[in-house]
Amino acid sequence: MKPTFAALKNQRSGQQLASLLLTMALLLCSLVIAGSLGITEQMLNMVAEEYGRRARSRIVDWQNIVDKNQGESELKKLKAVNNFFNRNRFVSDQQHWKKADYWATPIEFLSTKGGDCEDFAIAKYVTLRALDIPDKKLRITYVKALRLNQAHMVLSYYENPRAIPLILDNLDRRIRPANKRVDLKPVYSFNGNGLWLAKMRGEGQKLGSADDLNMWRDLVSRLNRERGSQ
Repeated sequence: MKPTFAALKNQRSGQQLASLLLTMALLLCSLVIAGSLGITEQMLNMVAEEYGRRARSRIVDWQNIVDKNQGESELKKLKAVNNFFNRNRFVSDQQHWKKADYWATPIEFLSTKGGDCEDFAIAKYVTLRALDIPDKKLRITYVKALRLNQAHMVLSYYENPRAIPLILDNLDRRIRPANKRVDLKPVYSFNGNGLWLAKMRGEGQKLGSADDLNMWRDLVSRLNRERGSQ
């Protein structure tokens, strides 16, 4: 069985985790999102039909956030996107989707006005890529939330490869440097360029690109279907 985020929540760290991560894949490269959300009137009508007009308005607001912040600094983009998505409610996958683990697309997340930690991190990642922040500066990061004693996901932003990353999180709504988040223990991170064993400062140990992250494969497939590219 291929490892998923849910499965990794129960795995040990160290060499065992590194071995598992080396078998995982990133398909972000196949998702063209920089500079555009790709939202069409047809998509908005479909959202309204399935989820209602308020859901449609939230998708329009998402597009407006991207349009209004295209010329802003990267820090202002981070703040705008973090604040926008953190208005939504946290709800577990089991309660929300009747599944143990489900990675929602940003449209699914916004249409239902809620999601779990992966959904917050993914939505922020997709939006910041649409705001032309380079992929190399962004990592979806799997951490252990020490106070809650559970797995968690955040989005990390690196101003440069050696910088202490800034953390965009739904638990702590402030954007803070990773070394100030003593409540989080980094485990691994990923983006379209590869997979890393995470650490609080700098890039961490790169494990390389792999082949089979099933949750991400499914997410990308649904994103492409929403855009009408499949």
